[in-house]
Amino acid sequence: MGELVHTSHIRIVQDKRPVRRAFIEHFEEPTYYGVHTAIADFYGVTPETEYPSTLDHIIAAVGG
Repeated sequence: MGELVHTSHIRIVQDKRPVRRAFIEHFEEPTYYGVHTAIADFYGVTPETEYPSTLDHIIAAVGG
């Protein structure tokens, strides 16, 4: 196994579903997660405000 480079410290707060706030170490403002059109349609929800889903961020991170 390689050498540990960094451990992220993140706290996630569930607001009014489906909105969540992620407080990420070293960032002053929280990152908001929720649903957007395609995901909202799939789950049959109508969000007050559209936010990227956690899956969007994972795909972006893997894709580079």
